[in-house]
Amino acid sequence: MPSTLPSRSHGPTRRGALAAGLATGTGALVAAATPAQATPTPEPDTGTSPCADPSPTSSPAPGAMRLFADESFNFSALMALGGCGMGAGEVGEVLSAVNAINAAGLGAQTYTAEFRRWGDRLVATAGNHKETRRWRFLRAAQYYAQALFFVLGSDNPGDEKKLYLAGRHAWDSFARLCEPAALTDIVRYDKKTSLPVWFFRPDDSGKPRPTVILTNGSDGQNVDMWTYGVSTALDRDWNALVYDGPGQGQLLFVDQLTFTPRWERVVTPLVDWLVRRRDVDARRIALTGLSMAGDLAPRAAAFEPRISALVAMPGTLSPWLAFPPEIREIVTADKAETNRIWNEEVVPELNPQQAYTLEKRLEPFSVEAMLAARSGRVPTDFWTPAQRIMALDINGVVGRIKVPTLVLDYEDEQFYPGQPAEFHEKLRCPKKYVKLTAATGAQLHCSPMAPQQHGEVVFDWLEDTLGRRAGRAHQRR
Repeated sequence: MPSTLPSRSHGPTRRGALAAGLATGTGALVAAATPAQATPTPEPDTGTSPCADPSPTSSPAPGAMRLFADESFNFSALMALGGCGMGAGEVGEVLSAVNAINAAGLGAQTYTAEFRRWGDRLVATAGNHKETRRWRFLRAAQYYAQALFFVLGSDNPGDEKKLYLAGRHAWDSFARLCEPAALTDIVRYDKKTSLPVWFFRPDDSGKPRPTVILTNGSDGQNVDMWTYGVSTALDRDWNALVYDGPGQGQLLFVDQLTFTPRWERVVTPLVDWLVRRRDVDARRIALTGLSMAGDLAPRAAAFEPRISALVAMPGTLSPWLAFPPEIREIVTADKAETNRIWNEEVVPELNPQQAYTLEKRLEPFSVEAMLAARSGRVPTDFWTPAQRIMALDINGVVGRIKVPTLVLDYEDEQFYPGQPAEFHEKLRCPKKYVKLTAATGAQLHCSPMAPQQHGEVVFDWLEDTLGRRAGRAHQRR
């Protein structure tokens, strides 16, 4: 299959830009050329003192940070390696998997199969000792999530739901084994749908505590919320609420419910659930959004007045801009014409990696796209998911946010470059901008190699904004 993409009247331009944009996708389509931002970048607070002055490098993941030659696989594996600091992985296990995958030949098939084997192995050997079972289930959830991310590009794309359920079983088992056990419930979203929630507490004393609602992105799993919030929250005597919204987890892979742009309709029932609890300080409920949820959480905070503080990680105004402009330009008000161009001029020229990337990126926005991807096909209807992605644009609502807001940015941000600074500029509330950098190993989207540092920046700001913790900090291990 050709590695370039088709065009109508200006073929070389479209082909070249699409090839560049799609080939680098690491979980999101990276724009081949990001429009220049009119908004100047604010003077960043790095959030931490540099530990060293690294030598100049042209690679955002140099030296030992280069686990795989392919950027997409490397980024995903770095997320697993970074999670080791929070118990959501083991360095030796992750690097053993990396070595095995490289030896077998890197690809979606080998990556999915190897991390799936690690998940199966840990579940099978969890044993009867509570602490061992607990942490092995958490690591298994990580490894199943790694396999799940690339399964649509493997020989068995139809295994997606099965892999999700394996990871969900591991996550649920871990949550039950926490001390105290995470409380689970379902929160009504609409007449037909409920949101699964996991409520983590430092103890079961019932003492009112500040609480953080942790919002995942477009393709993250619950284990990522442990790494990017729950663990740090418990250490600081905070409660933490994890949930699946439309387009995420159970609601996507089982219930087949795709993303909604009205994220306040998702968060409001969660806040309702929290404020009824005596162990929640209703005056101190924070909301965070990781990855694409740096768009979702701000939308909710703009309309839900009971949120006391917001963290966008990173600040995101329009997920649609993460698609190459040559893809975006084929979308018009005419659904039939858009899909004609898509099916006749774009899809036939996709190489396998590009096809997988598009299948993965479109899946959470259309049931047809999901079912096509599980059959190993690019969807025929591109117009519908494109409309839903475009509807996530929050440029018009950012100015409505009234609560103190922390906007994170990352050196070498691959997916939303320039958007965090513009987001920060549009805010009309108390605000702070922090850019995490390569000087402390915190570069790239969501600082995959430095989630502990990431948590320090976020929760230091939350404590400064909503008040210090009360009582003895809970120890993670």
